[in-house]
Amino acid sequence: MSTVLVIGAGGVSSVCVHKMAQLGDIFTDIHLASRTKSKCDAIAASVKQREGADISTYEIDAEEVPAMVNLIRQIQPSLVVNLALPYQDLPIMDACLETGVHYLDTANYEPKDEAKFEYHWQWAYHDRFKEAGIMALLGSGFDPGVTSVFTMWLRKHKLKTIRQLDILDCNGGDHGQAFATNFNPEINIREVTAPARHWENGEWVETPAMQVKTEFDFEAVGPRNAYLMYHEELESLSKFIPELKRARFWMTFGDEYIKHLTVLQNVGMTGIEPIKYQGKEIIPLQFLAAVLPKPETLGESTTGNTNIGVIATGEALDDSGEKTFYINNICSHEAAYEETGNQGVSYTTGVPAMIGSAMMLGGTWSGEGVFNMEQMDPDPFMEMLNAHGLPWNVKELDGPVEF
Repeated sequence: MSTVLVIGAGGVSSVCVHKMAQLGDIFTDIHLASRTKSKCDAIAASVKQREGADISTYEIDAEEVPAMVNLIRQIQPSLVVNLALPYQDLPIMDACLETGVHYLDTANYEPKDEAKFEYHWQWAYHDRFKEAGIMALLGSGFDPGVTSVFTMWLRKHKLKTIRQLDILDCNGGDHGQAFATNFNPEINIREVTAPARHWENGEWVETPAMQVKTEFDFEAVGPRNAYLMYHEELESLSKFIPELKRARFWMTFGDEYIKHLTVLQNVGMTGIEPIKYQGKEIIPLQFLAAVLPKPETLGESTTGNTNIGVIATGEALDDSGEKTFYINNICSHEAAYEETGNQGVSYTTGVPAMIGSAMMLGGTWSGEGVFNMEQMDPDPFMEMLNAHGLPWNVKELDGPVEF
């Protein structure tokens, strides 16, 4: 019997809990908590209708460690799955340490007052988790998460070394809104407006946000402009693949998104410094997030596909010289909504969160301390991707990408 506590009640959480309910032999007792219990109740009702499973729900402020500790002790889960905001990673990890419970998340810690995406805060917990005899698995989403597993699968089965790596994230979906984000607006906009960084010859190279772009023809989507960005898996990949000479992350954005974001930046709505408004302090970006469409409401109207993958170049495992491989997943927004009531971006993150949880609960992935996806055997995870809604394809390219 495996009891699991999921924190957060957005689209990713909804997908993850629906997928957990499909595997009752692994996830025998599912609990869901967030700051707004009504959102948890709505997810539980959907899971009951679609899967026939009962989900227990709770109200919790995940930043309050004593409250988290009390809830964990009440439920006594084998694993806490953190699908809340990245600001809450460290408090939830603290609560897991105090209660001796394993931990999983999908995105690295981020301080509220600075758009800084780095693992060092969580890596610093390694010794304490090791001493407690528990495991923390970081970044079990798609990117980070599946992209790292894709990379390590290529390094295990196709490439002896990886010299060059490009991660390409394309959302070719259309939600019919003038401007909306497909995951948490506050986190999305902080990521997009932060300076871009990529790994080059042993150091980080920084460029202004949204200034470097390339066109790429994505299968099932078509040609799209992809912009150079920083993403946290670049940090872990450059650590665990020491021979890596260059690693970059690219994400697609339409012209309308860029136009709206530019205007919002110009008028100060993407700021994260508090301002005074009618005698109260507000943070402009948080206010903007409050008025934008909620990502979990976009499922019914979103059509099209996502296409996310990695292109890796290095020395072939069979000693046949330098080779380039492209491994990716294509996910249908409509199919994701039909199965779980959520759009594809939530689906591509929620399914890997479920799979990572299953890896830990079943003992397939184990350890004491804090771990990234790159440190685990990719094969069983890749098998579950194929079996649970995110099938992948790999092909050899003629040569390295030149963008």
